[in-house]
Amino acid sequence: MIKKIDHIGIAVANIDAAIPKYQSLTGEAASSKETVAEQKVDTVFFPVGEVRLELLEGNAPESAISKFVAKRGPGIHHICFEVEDLDACKQLFVASGLEFIEGVPERGAGGSKVAFIHPGSSGGVLIELVEHQ
Repeated sequence: MIKKIDHIGIAVANIDAAIPKYQSLTGEAASSKETVAEQKVDTVFFPVGEVRLELLEGNAPESAISKFVAKRGPGIHHICFEVEDLDACKQLFVASGLEFIEGVPERGAGGSKVAFIHPGSSGGVLIELVEHQ
C-alpha cells in the first residue's frame, strides 16, 4: 500500500531564514510558500530526486510544529509515505496495532489528504501518510 517516500519534514523556527540555506544545499528553488490552516503551519518543499524536503514553521503557538521547535529545537520532524488509498491503508495499519494521532484524515499541503501515525506505536518515529488528490 505504500508507494514511496514522499518527503521528510523538517521543523524550522523561521522558514524565510531557512529557505536560502536549503536552496544552497539542494541547488533547487523552493516551492511557493503555503499556509496549511488545519495544521497551523507554513510550508515549502524542495525536490531532491524523487523525494522532497518539507520545511515547516508553526504559525500559531498551539501548532504542533511550534511546540516541537520550542521543546526540541529545529530538526527532522517526520517521514512521509505516499499511499494510494489512505482510508484503506489506515484501516490495515490500525488492525496491525498502529495508533493514529487524529481520528480522521485531515487536509495537508497541496490539497492532499494526510494522517499521522503516533510515534509511540511506530518505534519513536512520527510517520505521515499522504494521499495526493
